Amino acid sequence: MTDFTFNLKAQDNKARRGQINCKRGTIQTPAFMPVGTVGTVKALKTSDVEKSGAEIILGNVYHLMLRPSADLIEKMGGLHNFMGWNKPILTDSGGFQVMSLSKIRKISDEGAEFSSHIDGKKYFLTPEKSIEIQRKLDSDITMIFDECVAFPASYAQAKSAMERSINWAIRSKQAFEKRAGYGIFGIVQGSTFKDLRQISSQQLIKIGFDGYAIGGLAVGEGQKEMFEVLDYCPDLLPHDKPRYLMGVGKPSDIVGAVARGIDMFDCVIPTRSGRTGQAFVRDGAINIRNAKYQYDDKPLDEKCACYACKNHSRSYLNHLVKSNEILGSMLLSEHNIFYYQDLMREIRQAIEGGYFSEFHDKFFTKTTQFESA
Repeated sequence: MTDFTFNLKAQDNKARRGQINCKRGTIQTPAFMPVGTVGTVKALKTSDVEKSGAEIILGNVYHLMLRPSADLIEKMGGLHNFMGWNKPILTDSGGFQVMSLSKIRKISDEGAEFSSHIDGKKYFLTPEKSIEIQRKLDSDITMIFDECVAFPASYAQAKSAMERSINWAIRSKQAFEKRAGYGIFGIVQGSTFKDLRQISSQQLIKIGFDGYAIGGLAVGEGQKEMFEVLDYCPDLLPHDKPRYLMGVGKPSDIVGAVARGIDMFDCVIPTRSGRTGQAFVRDGAINIRNAKYQYDDKPLDEKCACYACKNHSRSYLNHLVKSNEILGSMLLSEHNIFYYQDLMREIRQAIEGGYFSEFHDKFFTKTTQFESA
């Protein structure tokens, strides 16, 4: 069986073109992972996700442990079998969700106690428990359990969470069952404080992981603050391991982060935007609810190969969304996932071709003005 490996194929300044090899196949990087929080990429069939070109999706420990439970999924043959997805899956350890439950959770050095948002039942999640759940889900890539702090955070808050996350990283690594083709990633914390990010990176490298994630961004800070962290943080990490920026982001976030050395991304934006009528296209983003699309017979994006673009007009999609028809959410979500995968392919081609800097500058000039449309 294939070992978990990462191979760099090309580099253009800091932008990297690589390939991850794991149990269930290869992942071309830079890669975007559609978010399948509860065993489904919202409003899409797994076959539609696969048609988009996605090679890996993300699942979430917190949500799956509450419903339907890791034990049930294990009995059903693991998350891949349960949801009918045969390619790799990365699972988020639950740390981010625990942060978002600030009013109903207590964190100690041992772990995090929280109340379920579903029925109020109390749970206690530890690094060992998170890793055990991810093993039951049969995740190809396991994430350590970490403490994430929201923005803004004081230096003392960020330092405390970073130090606790290092301790949890040690326990997560010890609890992880090494198997051929499976990997475990560490998560760098430290908010926007460079010295904390440096300490976190150094300690994680000492522990030793198959990949390294940058956490604690996309938690309320703006793009400027995020890029300031990414100007130095990826450089602190091993050159020969994948680098994953968690929970990011808008198309311009991704292009800017690739320019700073990031290899992997995940975000709910494409599907969440699709459910609210926003579509990403080659020129930026459009709100299909706008009256100007009522008589527009063009497809969303003439260069897109998704079902909506090949079969329906903007006028029809405007009608579906304004009528609150489920099909509108389905078509726009699928289109946005296709757009994101097309973007990643274009990024990979640009790095391979040695013109990524030109691609980056042209992208920012053309599209950022549309992203809040």
